[in-house]
Amino acid sequence: MKSTARPQFVAGLLSIGFLAPAWTAAPADPGREVLPANDGFAAMTSAALPLGTTGGARAPAARTVTVTTRSELVAALRYPDPTPKLVYVKGFVDVNVDDVNHPLNCRDYVRPDPATGEAFDLYAFAAMYDPAGPWGRKPPSGGQENARVASAAAQEKRVHVLVPPNTTIIGVGADATLVGAWLDIRPAGIADGNAPMNVIVRNLALEDSADCFPEWSPDDGPTGNWNSQYDAISVRSATHVWIDHDRFADVRTRDELAPVIFGHRVQVHDGLVDVTNESDFVTVSWNVFASHDKTMLIGNSDTAFADRGKLHVTLHHNFFDGVGQRAPRVRFGQVHVYDNLYRADVNTNYHSSWGVGTESHIVAENNAFDMSAGYGPMDIIDGKKGRRITAVGNCWYSGDTCAPVDLVRAWNARFDPDLAPDAGWAPTLYGPGSSAEPAAGVRERVLAGAGPGHL
Repeated sequence: MKSTARPQFVAGLLSIGFLAPAWTAAPADPGREVLPANDGFAAMTSAALPLGTTGGARAPAARTVTVTTRSELVAALRYPDPTPKLVYVKGFVDVNVDDVNHPLNCRDYVRPDPATGEAFDLYAFAAMYDPAGPWGRKPPSGGQENARVASAAAQEKRVHVLVPPNTTIIGVGADATLVGAWLDIRPAGIADGNAPMNVIVRNLALEDSADCFPEWSPDDGPTGNWNSQYDAISVRSATHVWIDHDRFADVRTRDELAPVIFGHRVQVHDGLVDVTNESDFVTVSWNVFASHDKTMLIGNSDTAFADRGKLHVTLHHNFFDGVGQRAPRVRFGQVHVYDNLYRADVNTNYHSSWGVGTESHIVAENNAFDMSAGYGPMDIIDGKKGRRITAVGNCWYSGDTCAPVDLVRAWNARFDPDLAPDAGWAPTLYGPGSSAEPAAGVRERVLAGAGPGHL
């Protein structure tokens, strides 16, 4: 199959190296700050973490490091060492580099099929596994699929950055950037359940976490789909994580540059922040999520019943700017979504914002929607086997006026079955306040304070 998008897509990839609790007053150094008391679910205390989420605030001088390269970052993290660590990221750090910081691109990761020696090539792959051809709709195997898996493993060794417990990763200034990184917050050696990780990630731009070798899944949906592996941040089997004042975006690897193969764009991106595998007590605050499709997944499977009673996540004062869907998409979790700003213009491939999945319990309050005229209140919720959601105090912009809107009623007027307008619980964790601020003031406050450079 021919695609005129290939040269532009490959050029885009190659251009970036592809094919506080009250125990102390707030310190002057943001790296020593801890999550304030009551600031969302990550502020919950436990026997293991009686002060809530403190990250590496108490790191000794020997574990306080400034990094400017991938190799320095990995060395500073010392996974899985649980000793408190404070890692400052300075400048532009590309993780698609070799051990001496020379840039790598997708071609550098290409590996052969171990059995035949045949090197991976996307268009040879397309010819071999075309579902409209002799191969049909079977999962790929042998030949090019073996080469794809080997190539993907080579890239993962570079971009997969494991984050250990009791760590703060924080950008220096307003321009600290990680490019191509998959920050994976997960405990070592745990098969079931979760463990207290106590991790803080703040004041960073995380850009272009892109998979050179996405998987073709012919049985994903009615006509198959391309699926990539890397998130910008994954939280897996982990508790107590605070993600704050960061910016997440696809800058050089835009979806619209990807070729269409098997009737679908080759998707090189996965989530920006995904919280899965029994994770718990996470706060995501004051971030910018921009120019991306699948933004935030909370709960990764309809059959992950071990997630019941877990996945407590708070999202507040985030700016979802031109994202397509999953802001967030929830299964099982008890998720509080308040005082966030959502914007989608005519160039956004917008699908929905809140995915109401299996046994989800979302409370969405006082959020502001600044949407193009092509979208309406009935578009915000996506029923994904869920049965209930609380959505109160939200508003819809028309010019400079943000008018109250009943988003559950808008959904129920258009779709079946109806969603119950009550998630079955009431939030209490609002930081220093006792409730969410009114939605009418959210746009100005979020635009002025979200993202790096506003600590």
